[in-house]
Amino acid sequence: MIRFCALVLLCGLGHVAIAQNLTITGTIKDTSGQPVAFASVYVKNTTQGTSANVDGKYSIKLNKGEQTLSFRAVGYKQQDREVNGTENQVLNVILASESYTLNNVNIKGNAEDPAYEIIRKAIKQRKAHLNEVNAFSCDVYIKGVQRLKGAPKKFFGQDIQKVLELDTNRKGIIYLSESESKFSFRRPNDVHEEMISSKVAGRNNAFSFNKASDLVINFYDNYLLENTLSARGFVSPIADNAMFYYKYKYLGETRENGEVVNKIEVIPRRTNDPVFRGIIYILEDSWRIYNTDLYLTKNAGINFIDTLNISQQFTKVKDVYMPTNINFQFDGNVLGFKFSGYYLGVYSNYDVAPVFPKNYFSGEILKVTEMVNKKDSIYWKNNRPIPLTADERLNYVKKDSIAKRKESKYYLDSLEKENNKFGILKLLLHGYSINDRYDKEYYSFDPVLRAIFYNTVEGFGIKYGVTYRKVFENNRFYSIRPELRYGFANQKLTGSLTGYYFYNPLKRASVGASFGNSISDLNNLGSMTLLGNSINSLFYEKNFSKFYEKNFININTSRELINGLQGTVNIDYSKNKTLTNSSNFKFIDAKDREFTSNNPFSPEVETPLFPTYNTLSATVNLTYTIGQKYISRPDGKFYTESKYPKITALYKKGFKNVLESDVDYDFVKAEVSQERIGLGLWGYTSFLVGAGKFLNNNKMYYPDYKHFSGNISTIFPPNIRKFQYLEFYQFSTNKQYFEAHVEHNFAGFFLNKVPLLRKLKLEEFMGGGYLSSPEKRNYKEFYFGIQRLILRASYGFAYDGGKKISQGFRISYGF
Repeated sequence: MIRFCALVLLCGLGHVAIAQNLTITGTIKDTSGQPVAFASVYVKNTTQGTSANVDGKYSIKLNKGEQTLSFRAVGYKQQDREVNGTENQVLNVILASESYTLNNVNIKGNAEDPAYEIIRKAIKQRKAHLNEVNAFSCDVYIKGVQRLKGAPKKFFGQDIQKVLELDTNRKGIIYLSESESKFSFRRPNDVHEEMISSKVAGRNNAFSFNKASDLVINFYDNYLLENTLSARGFVSPIADNAMFYYKYKYLGETRENGEVVNKIEVIPRRTNDPVFRGIIYILEDSWRIYNTDLYLTKNAGINFIDTLNISQQFTKVKDVYMPTNINFQFDGNVLGFKFSGYYLGVYSNYDVAPVFPKNYFSGEILKVTEMVNKKDSIYWKNNRPIPLTADERLNYVKKDSIAKRKESKYYLDSLEKENNKFGILKLLLHGYSINDRYDKEYYSFDPVLRAIFYNTVEGFGIKYGVTYRKVFENNRFYSIRPELRYGFANQKLTGSLTGYYFYNPLKRASVGASFGNSISDLNNLGSMTLLGNSINSLFYEKNFSKFYEKNFININTSRELINGLQGTVNIDYSKNKTLTNSSNFKFIDAKDREFTSNNPFSPEVETPLFPTYNTLSATVNLTYTIGQKYISRPDGKFYTESKYPKITALYKKGFKNVLESDVDYDFVKAEVSQERIGLGLWGYTSFLVGAGKFLNNNKMYYPDYKHFSGNISTIFPPNIRKFQYLEFYQFSTNKQYFEAHVEHNFAGFFLNKVPLLRKLKLEEFMGGGYLSSPEKRNYKEFYFGIQRLILRASYGFAYDGGKKISQGFRISYGF
């Protein structure tokens, strides 16, 4: 009886709750009949509201009873409309363009524009407004749409219309996503977001990567969008140094909600400075930002897109103003792909005095649970705050239907039958894959041409492998890779088998093992790529890389211990043997040069560097990132870039007389590093500092030494720990060492001021490295250069103590 009464009561309450709601829908247009895109609709004097879509259509749920709706859009006069009824209503609204008067301003020809005084007052209050809200929480709805407005017919041989599911003109929506979240913030930079629902067109099982914190852009900060669209930040129109970068023009004033709003145009003083263009609206007396309609263009140095418009609307919450509508609109043209789109955030139901539970803020900035993407179309129809446009509705229906069909075994089998067709050219250049997406099994065969190499130890050779990968739910997977290597000159066949199991994505946990024999580089950090060494050997008679043979068994495991702390254990047993040159073949015979021996310490004579020996070692490595932030989803834990350094501690032990091991040593090292430390307009800095010591080196051989990442080639892949002029092998140590690397990228601070170079968007950088050990005391190198995206060229000098030992150009590539 009690259960029955409770059920009746719950049903009755549910009926009452439903009965108290009504929905107001309509279209917002201007006086000429054109839709006002993204106008905001809020219950007056609250933060309960929504936004219109790109066609000006809106929908808002209200409690029954008398209330007032405020309709706002940047550049239009706010309109308030009374709503009083018990049934759903259609309420269409026409917004008139805002009239800004200059009646109270007397501007003389030689006088300063009054906008400057208003901006000075806003700058004076900048820090106060930046810090006045210590914490808040709110509801956030985010919608992202990306459209292709034109594209080439084919790209790398692929039919673009079919691949991207476009219309016959190669136009259409290529990305559509929505999400709802509960967002919380506490100063100085604590963020916690819990996603409630997520939907991505054409990806029924996907989780949206929408993140409310990505849309937070605060013009009370001096610099914005650092390390995003540009390597350096952009100056706010009310930054402390804004007067140096902007000119201002007073466009008039109006009154809204009982307050005077000043409309001010912001104009770059110099065309190519990293600044905004457009309009900013400042409230009289409090000197707060009320609205923004600001742009970044290619002249400001943005990458990947041509134009970015940032529109914000603020609403009064108690005694402060909070953003309720944030819209990023963009367009661009890359390699013939013309695109546009927007990301719209609607912030509602603010609480500016929240009480958070203990330990509410941790490193988890976004939590996505299993059920987030399981909400059906009925849920979204009832809860979507912004109506879909006609083409968005069609895009959902079409892509979701195709995605459902793609999940069937029949469709996937037919697709794989086409994609898995064997081709000799494919195998030679790109490798060959056999995919079974229904059972989530994948085979990958290495490209044959990339497997061919040459060195003086093996002669011409081939290193070829096949990888099998099995994927399970939530991104767990295992892989198995057999690999064979054969040298035609020394007629030696080696091979290995490697297995890897990623078993807990939320703990970033894995185990792995491998065994076999291999031809390995004497420097365990690597010297040159197989291709780079082949080219240098065949065309320049320079055999830089040196090798030894290794028969091995390796077991390793890795797991996150606490947030930001990753622990790794590696156990390695091997039998190591020296090798000698077997070939002196080259395409071009350099008359003033001969191949050196495989012993880097006796280049003229093939002397064994070490005897054949066994080694058993164990390595424990701990890496901790200070202040590590992350996103947790059912399919994994995803780190975001930290603002703080990474600390690494390592201990390695060589065991004597265990499994006939011949070594006895203990090694410890510590490193501190960080990449891309933003320095505003001055670009960013990266650094690495490390030191290590062998606590004992009773018995060890050259492969067990501490090696360094050197380089003596002109072209190489970049790495913050790589010395650009240091020999690969000569200065490895079995005692102690200290090394330091630093590089600063000025992000075009100087070159942007040179008209002929400005359009190239080149970035100037400079850096250096330092190494000190018993084998190489006070080695120093300095370099400077320019880069564009993944290509960079530099010139530098290396010194041994005070003596210059090398100099020259370097070209590097890659991310």
